[in-house]
Amino acid sequence: MNTRTTTRTLLASRLFGVVAVSLLALTGCAAESAPGESEPVVAGEVVTIDDAWVKSAEEGMSAAFGTLSNSGDADVTVVSVASEASSMIELHETVENESGEMVMREIDGGFVIPAGGTLALEPGANHIMLMDLAGPLRAGDEATFTLTFSDDSTYEFTAPVKDYSGANENYESGDGHEGMDH
Repeated sequence: MNTRTTTRTLLASRLFGVVAVSLLALTGCAAESAPGESEPVVAGEVVTIDDAWVKSAEEGMSAAFGTLSNSGDADVTVVSVASEASSMIELHETVENESGEMVMREIDGGFVIPAGGTLALEPGANHIMLMDLAGPLRAGDEATFTLTFSDDSTYEFTAPVKDYSGANENYESGDGHEGMDH
């Protein structure tokens, strides 16, 4: 091989290396999101609950509480809850009615958990209302819940049942549950 052929081969080899590195760099850039764009948040992957618990009850109604946390960068909305503990579960808020009494009612649109924030579910405030219990909920038992979000993703958690005598607000609705406390 002469010097001229070796030089040409060496130059071609270097050129190929530069092109290959450039293509790899461009491919890496293309895989990244453009500025201002982000992957959609899957609510079931960014929501957790802390200090979850359920009020004990022999029959009728009960409620579940805890602190929902959203580690995502967008608000998420809980639209429904399911549990084998009850065939009828609603997302409730507690508000003052026209006569000044604190009453529970189903919240329109569900619970919104702010981006990077929390939502407290507690007696006398927002809570998960279990109506028509499937059986007694006794202190020491556990109940499992599945939250469904507006994006159809889900999050499952298990909460211990505890004795609690507070949070005796009235339930205000048109389905015959008026005056019952949870």
